[in-house]
Amino acid sequence: MSDSMNSSARAAAPLAPRVRGTVRIVGAGLLGSSIGHALTARGIDVALDDASPAQLRLAVDYGAGRFAQPDDAPSLIVVAVPPDVTADVIARELSAHPGVVVTDVASVKLQPLHELRARGIDLTHYIGSHPLAGRERGGAISARADLFIGRPWVVCRDGETPADDLALVEGLALDLGAVPLEMSPEEHDRSVALVSHVPQLVASLLAGRFVDAPDGALGLAGQGVRDTTRIAASAPELWVQILGANAEPVVDVLDALAADLSAVATALRAPDAPGARRAVADTIRRGNDGVERLPGKHGQNRRFDSFVVMVDDTPGQLGRLFGELGELGVNVEDLRLEHSPGAQFGLAEISVVPDAVRPATEGLTARGWRIASTND
Repeated sequence: MSDSMNSSARAAAPLAPRVRGTVRIVGAGLLGSSIGHALTARGIDVALDDASPAQLRLAVDYGAGRFAQPDDAPSLIVVAVPPDVTADVIARELSAHPGVVVTDVASVKLQPLHELRARGIDLTHYIGSHPLAGRERGGAISARADLFIGRPWVVCRDGETPADDLALVEGLALDLGAVPLEMSPEEHDRSVALVSHVPQLVASLLAGRFVDAPDGALGLAGQGVRDTTRIAASAPELWVQILGANAEPVVDVLDALAADLSAVATALRAPDAPGARRAVADTIRRGNDGVERLPGKHGQNRRFDSFVVMVDDTPGQLGRLFGELGELGVNVEDLRLEHSPGAQFGLAEISVVPDAVRPATEGLTARGWRIASTND
């Protein structure tokens, strides 16, 4: 084998796991089981524990790990339990496994830290963390090994955190394909209030208006309203805990949002009044500016142009569309599908770099595809 072939083989080989030994995961729900699946797939020994025997058996049956044993000697402990018991479980694990690094994946970082400090617990080997990943449905049955790929994983350290402990938790994130980011607990909780917790409430409030809506109105719903309310399917019992644990920063954002809503409502009550139309336009424009700041592909703030292709609702059509885009040398940056109610076709919105819109649409049209619209 030539040196160039040896180099290619080495480049293609996956990196050895950064986490070694046994990883103990306490909590076999969506996040805990997903971590278990991902680590098991990398050859790591995963010992699962959960207060619910049924949930634990289900996670083991699905291959997220094995049953934890009393004589396990874990190298890392991951606490993946609901927020209302996170501090209790962290304290128990630190006591039961002195010297072992303990991290948790709760979506709120400040409240459990305050609880642990109030109890006087030695937190030298505790590092709070939080993967920004999830699904609308929870439980071991919804777990996926690829849940964390490309997602941010916040790691909350302090000045007393041992460097080796920090490297171990960041190594866990990297082994799962996530992108570790360091934040203080305060910065984390303020950030997730804005980009996660309040959006959940907004989606739920909007979807709640559908409960008493006429069937005819709901029959008009398109992809826009589905995108806006997708996360409204989340579990209420979990979100009651999350929102209660992060109430102060959530209320700050809600108060500001309520003021914005009030201003728009005032303008629309008298749409012909001086300045009313400008107030509405400024609201939409500010939303444009906010969306532009959201990181896109590879974390860039780069925007793409898009075009919409009509796709017959028959087997193989979407695969054929992607295959022919590949033949045209067009890289798909993003995709959104929408089905028209009562119609035997779907609409595939394809996002590409601006220069690719014309060759893509012209090439697809020449191959018989119907282009519904473009925004280039």
